[in-house]
Amino acid sequence: MSRSIDYGNLMHEAMRSLIRKVLLDVQENGLPGSHHFFITFNTSHPDAELADWLSDRYPTEMTVVMQHWYDNLEVTDTGFSITLNFGDAPEPLYIPYDAIKTFVDPSVEFGLRFEGQEDEVEDIIGPAAVPTPMPTPPKAVEEEPPAKKPEGDAEVVSLDSFRKT
Repeated sequence: MSRSIDYGNLMHEAMRSLIRKVLLDVQENGLPGSHHFFITFNTSHPDAELADWLSDRYPTEMTVVMQHWYDNLEVTDTGFSITLNFGDAPEPLYIPYDAIKTFVDPSVEFGLRFEGQEDEVEDIIGPAAVPTPMPTPPKAVEEEPPAKKPEGDAEVVSLDSFRKT
């Protein structure tokens, strides 16, 4: 009988713990500075709670934005509840941590992506691209963030001009 270490589940557990700690801090102190979150979650998860009209509109997944206005943030060991504004209609949600597919804070280019159990361990912890508006979920990327571009017109320079012959 062979036993192995389940790194995939251990990593998911650690990443969900990180999300929980971040949300606990926000619950106690509010969102600092320009921090904000794009959270994509599985709306069909058995423990997810959302209004019927939201689950009808987003039957598989939805990306929510936690930024300027949110209310009633309550963080537990298994998930969090929050009231968010959908077109001037405040709606309560409950999102279990294991329903989260991506968690992105574009203000600091940080992102987490959870793969399904059938996938190999390809979880990404690191820089994330700034997500597009809902309903397209944010995409996390593996490469380093691009260096800040100088303002004004950019000029493309061939490296060949600097080579010694």
